[in-house]
Amino acid sequence: MAACDMCGNEYDKTFTLTQGDRSGTFDSFECAIHAFAPTCGHCGCRILGHGVESGQGMYCCAHCAQASGVEGLADRVK
Repeated sequence: MAACDMCGNEYDKTFTLTQGDRSGTFDSFECAIHAFAPTCGHCGCRILGHGVESGQGMYCCAHCAQASGVEGLADRVK
C-alpha cells in the first residue's frame, strides 16, 4: 500500500498525478486538488475548471479578475 502525499493515509487504491516535472501520490481527488489545483489570485479558491488567465495571474472567474483590476476578460463569449 502507498501513502497519500497530502494526508498520509495508507490506501490500496492510490493513484499518481503528474504535471510537468511535479508528481504526487494521492488517495482521493480531494487531496490531489488541494495539492495541484491553482488558486484564484483574488478570492483564493481552488480553480477546478478552466478559470481565466491574464498576465497578472489566474482567476476562478472574470468577476474576480475584474475585482483585481484586470480588464477585458469574460466568462462567456457573446
